[in-house]
Amino acid sequence: MLNGSTTSPCDYLKSIQAQQIELGTLDMATSGITNNEIYIYKNTAADPQFMSLHRIASGLYKVIADHYPMLVGRPLVNAEGKGVIDVDPDNLCMPDIADINVDHPAEAFMETSSSGKVKFFNLHKFYKQSGVDELPHATYTKDHSAAIVRTIRFHNSDYVALYISISHIMFDGIGATAFFNNWAECTRNLDNPSYQLQNPPVHDRKIVSDYFDSVIATEPPHIQHLREQSAVPIMKTPDNIAKLLLAAPETPSFKEQHLIHFTKDKFEQIRQDVDPQQTTNLALAALLTKVFLQADIQAFNSMPQWSYVMFPYECRQRTKIPLTFSGNLSFTTIAFMESQKVLDSSYKEIAHDIKQHCSKVSSDYAKNTIDVIRNEIGVLFQAGISLCNSAESSYVGLSNLRYMPFYTIDFGYGGPEILSCHYYPREGMMRIYNNKQDGGIDLFINGKSEIFKHIQSSEELLKYAEVIF
Repeated sequence: MLNGSTTSPCDYLKSIQAQQIELGTLDMATSGITNNEIYIYKNTAADPQFMSLHRIASGLYKVIADHYPMLVGRPLVNAEGKGVIDVDPDNLCMPDIADINVDHPAEAFMETSSSGKVKFFNLHKFYKQSGVDELPHATYTKDHSAAIVRTIRFHNSDYVALYISISHIMFDGIGATAFFNNWAECTRNLDNPSYQLQNPPVHDRKIVSDYFDSVIATEPPHIQHLREQSAVPIMKTPDNIAKLLLAAPETPSFKEQHLIHFTKDKFEQIRQDVDPQQTTNLALAALLTKVFLQADIQAFNSMPQWSYVMFPYECRQRTKIPLTFSGNLSFTTIAFMESQKVLDSSYKEIAHDIKQHCSKVSSDYAKNTIDVIRNEIGVLFQAGISLCNSAESSYVGLSNLRYMPFYTIDFGYGGPEILSCHYYPREGMMRIYNNKQDGGIDLFINGKSEIFKHIQSSEELLKYAEVIF
């Protein structure tokens, strides 16, 4: 029971039945990785019950019971050799939800833009000064939960932070954001027992497998490139892929996070200066590709042979797979360019090269990704070696979250005021968020400090961006 209530949110879970939810290849490929989000809410109405833990927990348990039972299950390989989430009502993998009270105002962990109008949450400051050593991650090995939630309450402050950690094996970014919104929707409507979600999730992975069974795979150029970069023969995937993938160890977070902010006008100016015919994301990628390469050269005193750019590709919008499908359905496409050519090219030429690699992605490329995981998993290991910033390679990994509905995650108290994120596993990965405070763009960067010190002094970048931390 929470906050002295006589009704336990756990009561909602009594309706859960024994079941197994089959996992797809893409789900199992994310085993050991977590999605960790931080949303900052502001109590503008001075509500004494603002972001009530009991209410938020009740909404979480209700949405799990009604729509997301896999969040209280555990991954295993069943008797047929398939990876599944096994839900046992007598042994549920319970969510971990609690309050954290911090004896400092939220503002102690925030940065402010040079205009004085935009606030940002600095995770480094929070861990250094709050007394919280580390927020827990949702794993099946260490913390024994597929969902961990913390409401962080600050001393003498209008702000409350909501930290959410969920196992990536359940959802990709779109599925996770839909889950957060559905959880919030359930919470807002707790007082109406007959309320039904407007867009309930679809979990059946067979929809995805049936769709791709009819697709003929086409191998994108970067797959052969990665084979050629391997110093040893590419490892084949063992017959029991589920057993291999679900045995993956927890992937540690890369704990060096930086934030760059673009005003709305400056972000559009990048596109105008690079190539008005391209998208803003492609123009940004071109700018970052050269900026990161120049920083790598300074940091390592050598020229990397290859420069890589990774873009996500999401299948729901371009196939008959339901938009409400909850599982992992995001793929990556990778542009690879000789670094000397990047240095010698204009930003417009770099954008054109990236587009040539990344704009032709379709279901046949996605099918190839599934086939590679099933048959030639060593290619993924080589990608992990190549896609980083080092003396051998330069890397920009863009995860575009600009169009995901984060600001509608409203538990009945209004949506979040500030978006942030926790550390995540891959060096070189970046997350793009809209900033509703000024309509600009926030770019969170997982980057080594010895490289970032050169990035933050780049004159080309500083024409458009402000380095926050």
